[in-house]
Amino acid sequence: MNLSIYLESLGCSKNLIDAEIMLGLLNKYGYKLTNDKFKADVIIVNTCGFIESAKEESINKIIEMGELKKDKLKLLIISGCLGERYAEELMKELPEVDAIVGTGNYNEIIEIINEGIKGNKTVRIGNVDSIYDESLPRYQITPTHSAYVKISDGCDNYCTYCIIPKLRGKYRSRKIENIINEVQQLAETGVKEIILIAQDTTRYGIDLYGDYKFSELLQQLNEVKGIHWIRLLYCYPEMITDKLIETIAKYNKICKYIDMPIQHCSNEILKKMNRRTNKESLIKTINKLRKEVPNIVIRTSLIVGFPGEEEKHFNELLAFVEEMKFDRLGAFTYSREEDTAAAKLPDQVAEDVKEQRQKKIMELQQRISLSKNNEKVGKILEVLVEEELQGNGEYLGRTQGDAPEIDGVVYLQAKTPVKIGDIVPVKITSALEYDLIGEKADEFSE
Repeated sequence: MNLSIYLESLGCSKNLIDAEIMLGLLNKYGYKLTNDKFKADVIIVNTCGFIESAKEESINKIIEMGELKKDKLKLLIISGCLGERYAEELMKELPEVDAIVGTGNYNEIIEIINEGIKGNKTVRIGNVDSIYDESLPRYQITPTHSAYVKISDGCDNYCTYCIIPKLRGKYRSRKIENIINEVQQLAETGVKEIILIAQDTTRYGIDLYGDYKFSELLQQLNEVKGIHWIRLLYCYPEMITDKLIETIAKYNKICKYIDMPIQHCSNEILKKMNRRTNKESLIKTINKLRKEVPNIVIRTSLIVGFPGEEEKHFNELLAFVEEMKFDRLGAFTYSREEDTAAAKLPDQVAEDVKEQRQKKIMELQQRISLSKNNEKVGKILEVLVEEELQGNGEYLGRTQGDAPEIDGVVYLQAKTPVKIGDIVPVKITSALEYDLIGEKADEFSE
């Protein structure tokens, strides 16, 4: 097949893996993959449909790509969550779109392109509970030293603000042996860091084995040769068990880092969100993590302006952030999403109030982050080198405490050349609000 394909993936890292599988299939069947959208015969926009801002970004990108149909572009295809959620509306409102591929139908991308070339418009959606096809190839588009690994798909939590169960289906774990096999293959290609993702990684295995198996999975992944860092994202707090904490503390390849989305601390708001935890349990879990895993970096995400969030609830959240001093934190304004239970709740909060609350939380977190970064000055940290900057010995990298895209970076100076993908010792010389500055050290020490 002589067609040239350009794919733009928006949204989360789970979406990114779907994109990599589509690219793997296209590559396998002889399509030419290009990084230049202006040279593409076919463009795939892998969309996000989670919240309003993500939907707007996706729509804007589709319209932008549709303009290229005036020139070389033959087919414009929408894949991902927005397509799954609004297929009928998109086909009606955007005539430049030739096909829509839902979240469980990306394995049909070859057939869909073939139909499009024949002039047929195609919609393939509704397969949200599909089982992860282990036979599908994957074309990695992240840096060669770092890769995401999806351990499950879907979600059974049904938080009242979230549309994901309708877009991604019920919770479905992959088999341990299949995950291990994939990680071994990634390690053989030079991947040093694997980032484990799911809608909720801590529930891994319950559907498949009748028991929670995240700790067992981590233990086996720790034995894979060539992997240096194992990073944990999307760990819901109620399932961060003593066993999981012991596993993080014990195994050297597991990053002393955990992403734990709590969304709020007020018991009243948590109940309205249908979260399965409370403030007392959150405090207990955070304190235990810090006690059992020295120097652990804890990231969390919060929603401000949820329906019914009064000033007292927000002040409680502000005080909680001040007390807990999270290492990493992202605060988001509540997005009222149709087809969610929270959209129907009374006492919706005004947009300007949401934005003020978000700003106040992030200003507090900026001060906390700077203080924590200043504590690292003078220390020697492991840094995964990701980019050469000016060609004069300046590089950019990340510590174990920094996930790609969402956390900070380290700007480092090296007297001798460093390879991209190497993990090197860096002495931290100064700190910014979210980033660190340092120089390559000769050896690790504290």
